[in-house]
Amino acid sequence: MITKRALLGSAAMAGLISTTAKANPVSPLVFEKDNPQWPRLLEAKDIAEEGFIYGLPLVMIYAVMQEFAVDRNSGQFKAPFNEIKNLHHVATPADTAVITPNSDTPYSMLWLDLRAEPMVISVPAIARERYYAVQLIDGNTYNYGYIGTRTTGTEPGDYLVVGPDWKGATPTGIKQAFRSTTPFSLALIRTQLFNPADMPNVEKIQLGYKALPLSAFLKQPAPPAAPKNAFVPATTAGIKDNFFEYLDAALQFVPETARDRAVRAKLAKIGIGPGKTFAFKDLSFEHKAEILVGMKQGNDKVDKWLANGNKNINGWNVGSFFGDENFYNGDWVMRAGSAKGGLLGNDAAEAMYPYTRTDATGEPLDGSKHKYTITFAPGQLPPVDAFWSVTMYDGKSQLLVKNPINRYLINSPMLPAMKKDADGSLTLYLQKDSPGADKEANWLPAPADKIYLVMRLYWPKPTPPSILPAGAGTWQPPGVKQVA
Repeated sequence: MITKRALLGSAAMAGLISTTAKANPVSPLVFEKDNPQWPRLLEAKDIAEEGFIYGLPLVMIYAVMQEFAVDRNSGQFKAPFNEIKNLHHVATPADTAVITPNSDTPYSMLWLDLRAEPMVISVPAIARERYYAVQLIDGNTYNYGYIGTRTTGTEPGDYLVVGPDWKGATPTGIKQAFRSTTPFSLALIRTQLFNPADMPNVEKIQLGYKALPLSAFLKQPAPPAAPKNAFVPATTAGIKDNFFEYLDAALQFVPETARDRAVRAKLAKIGIGPGKTFAFKDLSFEHKAEILVGMKQGNDKVDKWLANGNKNINGWNVGSFFGDENFYNGDWVMRAGSAKGGLLGNDAAEAMYPYTRTDATGEPLDGSKHKYTITFAPGQLPPVDAFWSVTMYDGKSQLLVKNPINRYLINSPMLPAMKKDADGSLTLYLQKDSPGADKEANWLPAPADKIYLVMRLYWPKPTPPSILPAGAGTWQPPGVKQVA
């Protein structure tokens, strides 16, 4: 979920219902009579519920696109479409556009406009010991392809990315072609950083990432440019006031498929779809109330999936959350829960994300009340072919936690500087205050509030011991233990 748009909690929805009720006395309008095409109250509520679940990821990624590639004054702007923005730092508490930001790998971001023609992404040769990945994500939040260490190797190469309507042939010299289900797409590039002194090496690699329109790559005349779009600004207040207006905007760039045809037909009944304008303010009070109730029920279903849709292993939620269109197969609750739990996450084969808000006994994690440890037994560090990390987030915002040593995670490249226990195990100290100079190398600073923890296991080993298959692997994350 995009934290700056936190309309989705029940408290916010309740406040919105309350505000609407105060501002709109019961209308004398008999809405079905004046609008015979509009569904009756209960049907409208059900459509709103289903539409909210279906539309939540679309609105979230649309808003990120708006902030990163459209609105230069958003505070999160990276670069215009079809230009790579290399970030020469890892995420910090100042990065607030996307929840659970990754502080392991400097990002390079490329928002693609594939309407006029395909784009060619070129990557340089990269050392085998350094993990990198180009994750291709479309406006449906589907991961429709990967370039990188795990999938295509570490040799240099040129890769074609095409939009949903492109019908040309793949040119000679292109190693592989990928098709987005939407005309706008994100290429999210992660390059492993071994330690702070390694940043100049990462920057050199980032300079080798290139993006060219196919015509420029082939040194041919460019086709006519795509028309300019009047993107609807994605503001906090705007989304709070009218979620479905932003779904209208997002759906302009999400072609209908066999999987979503039915839900989109229902949404059209209440004026939601490409070229439509959902005018919440014009509805009768009764319909406003039912729409809001439906949205809240949809949000509750998403939260329930997040809480129960995965396997609980020692207090950690373990599951496979992200994938392509076939992976979700029209399961809109799963897709919405995945996006809300951590937008832009990887496929399980690329990375696993065990997460928790509780200790091993099920008690909520709270840095204002307790100190905690995580202990990896000898020989039981996370089994990965790339690297692993444990990241600390504020439990309310799911953003990184400001702390006096500017440490937001502990990861495997830090192991040489960390202290092992007498039996060879590794203990991490999760608390708001320093555990002492002798343990500070193993300290992961916590907020004086609720805690949200996420493990990242990049390129998890496919053979035992492994966390794969998700939720049924032979390796299990150790539980968080309350120590004081």
